[in-house]
Amino acid sequence: MYVVSKVVLDIIPPFALVSARLLLGAAAVGLVVWARGGLKARRGQILRVLGVGAVGYGVSLGLQFIGTRLSTAANASLVTTASPAFIFLFGVLLLGERARLTGVAGLLMAALGVLAVIDPRTASLDGGLLRGNLALLGASVTWGLYSVLVKVVSRDLGTLEISLLAFLGGLPLTLPAALVEARATEVGLISPGVLLGVLYLGLVSTALAMVLWNKSLALLDAGLVAILFFAQPVVGAALGALFLHEELGPGFWIGAILIGGGVLVAGRAPRKRVEFAG
Repeated sequence: MYVVSKVVLDIIPPFALVSARLLLGAAAVGLVVWARGGLKARRGQILRVLGVGAVGYGVSLGLQFIGTRLSTAANASLVTTASPAFIFLFGVLLLGERARLTGVAGLLMAALGVLAVIDPRTASLDGGLLRGNLALLGASVTWGLYSVLVKVVSRDLGTLEISLLAFLGGLPLTLPAALVEARATEVGLISPGVLLGVLYLGLVSTALAMVLWNKSLALLDAGLVAILFFAQPVVGAALGALFLHEELGPGFWIGAILIGGGVLVAGRAPRKRVEFAG
């Protein structure tokens, strides 16, 4: 996703792109939901999941874009790696999950692995970047909250319905931002390659990936899902090397080993799997 986004964002402004992703994701998942008999959620459940989507795809993604614009890409990579810690924390506070020693140890190992991959020495905590860094921190907190809230609503609804409603819940925040953005930013020439990139981001990175993310939250403890989140920078760096010819230093390999070890350590904790609807 990050590799494709890097190319597409050179042509399409951020909020326009995230709005397009949510619209495509909602359309794709909506077709599947319609083919399976349509929405079965009650009015109260619909409103609740729309609110969850506003937190995840409206507030969190919005803060991430704002933070990246006001700060630096290196800071964005560093600060947003705090998301798993907040997923873990909200899992304990809101879901009553136990903070097992193996889970904490696995989280710390994986966090060290991410730091090895992204190299925090490239980040800057200069006071002039404070607003951007705070926005990035807010994005991490709200994504952690979104993830745990998805697990809560999964007790009553299927993953496909949750994903569809969550995508729609983000649009009332991202679409107005895209309109404001359009007044100050021009869209570049949309080539067939850019169009394919947008389709990939909407159908694969949003529809498919977020359905899988939401399903994993329904099936697994939030603490374990949090650690699996750390695989993102490793996969992103590997794809960057493959398609963009970016160099992989020793930190990448050290980080990959630490993250893999963290997942294995956390996975040793006894877990009770619960199958929710959908």
